[in-house]
Amino acid sequence: MTLATAFLSQAQSCERMGSPFMGQLLRILARQWPEQSALGQVCAQWPDEDIGPYGASLPLRIAGGLHALVLTGRSADLTNVYPPTVVSDDVLATQVLAALNAHQTFLMEWIKHAPQTNEVRRSAPLIAAGHWLAARFKLPFVTSELGASAGLNLMWDQYALDTTAGRLGPEIAPLTLKPDWEGDIPGPARVRVADRRGVDLNPIDSKKPDQALRLMAYLWPDQPQRAELTRAAIAVQDAVVDNDDAIDWLERRLDTVPADHLHLIYHTIAWQYFSPEISQRGTRLIEAAGARATGDRPLAWLALENDGKPGVEGAALTVKLWPRHHSLTLGRADFHGRWVRWSKAAT
Repeated sequence: MTLATAFLSQAQSCERMGSPFMGQLLRILARQWPEQSALGQVCAQWPDEDIGPYGASLPLRIAGGLHALVLTGRSADLTNVYPPTVVSDDVLATQVLAALNAHQTFLMEWIKHAPQTNEVRRSAPLIAAGHWLAARFKLPFVTSELGASAGLNLMWDQYALDTTAGRLGPEIAPLTLKPDWEGDIPGPARVRVADRRGVDLNPIDSKKPDQALRLMAYLWPDQPQRAELTRAAIAVQDAVVDNDDAIDWLERRLDTVPADHLHLIYHTIAWQYFSPEISQRGTRLIEAAGARATGDRPLAWLALENDGKPGVEGAALTVKLWPRHHSLTLGRADFHGRWVRWSKAAT
């Protein structure tokens, strides 16, 4: 995949996800990318074969770096043509190309790190699934998130979910998620998280300004609600996210769950980034733990992941339960949590 093709592919994805500005920006970069610049040469020699959305996500790295220039006030001219301002392609292109030239050193350093947004709206299906599990098992949770990034979705039980089918979560919550909702909603249940912890190969400490900037810069500039929700989530995040290989970490953690607790292992749009060897090992590990699960120490494996079904929108929300191995599709959700379609089988 060429960089121009990657820009166009990412543009289409962003437009489908409700960001016309990102579509405009990335299409400009596809047409006018400065290939001969120092930054252009670094990108041309990128070591990963897949620089597109399912690989290194080089277009998002570049767009995130430009947004960081805006958020930090490094480029007043670029700020003037970013949302909420709407400008023509020619005006935007002029300032973007000028920023790429003036801030090459900053951008070459910025793109060394993979994009991380830790989309907090993915907690919407987690909240619903959490209430469904709490009603089923009536036990406190030990939660383990794989690919937790900054740990914002480790705090899902503290957020509220408000839908046309009903509301779940605390009456007074630091943030309330309001996705477009189809189907019924699980009944309210007593959700108790006794212990929560996550793991990531490159965890972000959102309490540090430079690392919080990375989260905010990868949010799309014409979607201010995402930024508002992320800031609210950062304010309450106090869970530990360990820097480790996800499956090595999980293997150790499986032995720490006490009796009379439900161990909830979950991940949201993360499994697809594991290598086939790691994902296969993780599956074997979790299924082996499930085989050892008992009535007073049950196990749930919850996943919101792209299942690759052609012509089907969003990601599948699935759960596997032990003992008495049982698999169920709870529904589907948008990759950014904008909508949730809850399954009748889960109500």
